[in-house]
Amino acid sequence: MESQALEQAKEIDRKKSAGETLGALAGTTVAIKDNMATIGVKTTCASKMLENWIPVYDATVVKKLKEADAIIVGKTNLDEFAMGSSTENSAFKTTKNPHDTSKVPGGSSGGSAATVAAGAVTFSLGSDTGGSIRQPASLCGIVGVKPTYGRVSRYGLVAFGSSLDQIGPFARNVSDAATLLDVLSGYDPMDSTSINKEYKPLTDVLGSDIKGLRVGIIDELKGPQGFQREVLDAVDETAKLLEKNGATVGNVSIPASAYGLSAYYIIAPAEASSNLARFDGMRYGLRVEEQSAALTNEATRQAGFGMEVKRRIMLGTYALSAGYYDAFYAQAQKVRTLMINDFKQAYENFDVLLSPTSPTTAFGIGEKTQDPYQMYLADVCTLPTNIVGATSMSVPVGVDDNGLPIGVQVFAPPLGEEVMFQVASAIEEQANYNAVPVVGAF
Repeated sequence: MESQALEQAKEIDRKKSAGETLGALAGTTVAIKDNMATIGVKTTCASKMLENWIPVYDATVVKKLKEADAIIVGKTNLDEFAMGSSTENSAFKTTKNPHDTSKVPGGSSGGSAATVAAGAVTFSLGSDTGGSIRQPASLCGIVGVKPTYGRVSRYGLVAFGSSLDQIGPFARNVSDAATLLDVLSGYDPMDSTSINKEYKPLTDVLGSDIKGLRVGIIDELKGPQGFQREVLDAVDETAKLLEKNGATVGNVSIPASAYGLSAYYIIAPAEASSNLARFDGMRYGLRVEEQSAALTNEATRQAGFGMEVKRRIMLGTYALSAGYYDAFYAQAQKVRTLMINDFKQAYENFDVLLSPTSPTTAFGIGEKTQDPYQMYLADVCTLPTNIVGATSMSVPVGVDDNGLPIGVQVFAPPLGEEVMFQVASAIEEQANYNAVPVVGAF
């Protein structure tokens, strides 16, 4: 990848010398989560299964970055196949939080968040299936955006949960996040779920007056059980700042969101079980040779997948099996419909919604690895957005008593990125967040 980055930099210099028009990201450095295809460069998904896989094509988002003259400098660590909330499930290394190297950076896009927070790159890309951009953005003190499902092409993203996955940006401020999302957005015929629509530049709404906007604080996502007091206080303080600047603030109930965690951990593993069936030792990736195809398949998956991936495949396979499909998967999809309706009703009275991004600030490395349920709870505030296919983003607003970043999550309806960025810009301006990480900690 180093040689590709140097060639990209030389091409930008050539264009500039020749007086040619430069792309929107000319000269900026970008890191890519290692579950997005990059031509000629390993794409491992942090898994032994794909340790030596080199794609022969670029994901659409990677192609867009190159066309915008960004310099792609590397791939970033993640929880294996994007399954996790701490980046401790990587088959290779554990990423550390730049603000405290004894803490996790969040996950599954922890590597992408840490590189931006530590100042190693201007931007990075992550994927978000249940909070994997916003939660690490919160824990690392940067901006992370989960776009509307279908706004950004998923072509070239190694699938985890196909109805939930979405690629999005990490940046150190709202303006940079808007600039990157403007580059990434757009219809792609290679992605059957891509929305065929033209998008207005998000950078145009930054700094706009929020007077008269209606902001709702979600009752079901503000604790108190399991929520850190400083995190809840940060949400309340953010709401007061918005109200001070002309917005109207109120509470809103989204009853079905209380079942979001249960529904998500049926839908996502079920889709993972289906998507990861392709890694069978027969076509590409790891192959552990045995006496028959069935034994080769079993040995390959035993050696290639880590414990968390195996856990989710088993959960998903069980939920889809005969006799249990209606009781689990079908019921989870009904909850999804209820959540869509509840959010739709909430947006009849509010333009945007607020909640914590994560129930707590960054937790210690190894602290939750033996308790999957506690780890899953780290995404309780973020996964509703994925279930309903809408958009939300995390904006850093302060730190706790230990100096660890706190993020507030701004929700908007599907394709509501303009009002979301408008409010996020106002939050950023008023919060004046300026926590400094430990240099080089990632």
